[in-house]
Amino acid sequence: MLKENIGTQALFERTTLGPYELKNHIVMPPLTRSRSSQPGNIPNKLMAEYYAQRAGAGFMVTEGTQVEPRGQGYAWTPGIHSPEQVEGWKLVTDAVHKNGGIIFAQLWHVGRVSHTSLQPDNGKPVAPSAMAADAVKVFVETVPGEGDLANPSEPRALQTSEVKDLVNMYAAAAQNALNAGFDGVELHCANGYLINQFISEHTNQRTDEYGGSLENRLRFLKEVVAAVSQVVGASRVGVRFAPLFESTTEQRVYLGLVEPDPLKTYTAAIRLLEEAGLAYLSIAEADWENAPDLPVAFYQTARQLFSGKIIYAGKYTVEKALRILHEGYGDLFAFGRPFIANPDLPERIKNNWPMNQVDPTTMYGGTEMGYSDYPNYHQDKSA
Repeated sequence: MLKENIGTQALFERTTLGPYELKNHIVMPPLTRSRSSQPGNIPNKLMAEYYAQRAGAGFMVTEGTQVEPRGQGYAWTPGIHSPEQVEGWKLVTDAVHKNGGIIFAQLWHVGRVSHTSLQPDNGKPVAPSAMAADAVKVFVETVPGEGDLANPSEPRALQTSEVKDLVNMYAAAAQNALNAGFDGVELHCANGYLINQFISEHTNQRTDEYGGSLENRLRFLKEVVAAVSQVVGASRVGVRFAPLFESTTEQRVYLGLVEPDPLKTYTAAIRLLEEAGLAYLSIAEADWENAPDLPVAFYQTARQLFSGKIIYAGKYTVEKALRILHEGYGDLFAFGRPFIANPDLPERIKNNWPMNQVDPTTMYGGTEMGYSDYPNYHQDKSA
């Protein structure tokens, strides 16, 4: 039954996610910040400080972290495939846990959204089919410590045996996440990256068991979910989608790849997650200016089909979060940019304190400036 006079306090009621009890319904979502140490894309003390500052969230998910070297599409993003990276992530998880937080690692492979300069031995990126990504840029290092945007390179199509190898790489990354102290993992299946590329008929032109029918295009997702769940436990696994129902050509490729019948595609995908018994489904709504809302039919279908928690993100305001919570469509709500600039975001929401604004010039790469130096409300008041 829906609550009658739901107010801001509803976001601060305790809830559960898989085996965990959460202190609120506020999520820090994956936010790429490109601060890993080089060489090796290794998480570091600065990143540990940044995440620990934001552990007031009921639930946190790391920035996308590549499951193998070919999975990188942007300079200085962290990985979770080497022993050094696992040790670096331990700094993060230890710091978050000391501050009472719960944190999952987002397992990420960009597929075709990459550049040869980011690939081992300057090779071609890998993808379901040899189709270059357009209307999107990647970020490459031009000289040490400096970078620039570039067009993605043309990928090569994965052989069937290589697809199966990638399933194992996701499972290995999940084990690394456990070894690093993470509470669980999220699979990045959104925004036009590798798993999304298999799902979409725009980018999947394969004729083997991983292409053609919707069932076949969902096969890679199904196998990765099964492999990762076997390692971590389904109750500690989530999946992120970015379904789009309207877009321009420019927005289609990067932000979720609009299907001819997206409701049919994602209904089948959500059924798959329900059958696997996953902890949560995370939905990244379109967040560009004047982006269309998801149709009510999608909210209703997702709620009817999925018995785990549902997280929504995408330029969410407190008011929209409360509305979706009141309607019963969602359970947890992610605030991206507000969390970048406000390490104490839950307290600011709870007390209706004013918000810091994001400095767009320090979003990607750099030092503690625009990263771990945003003040909390009390620091700002005492300055």
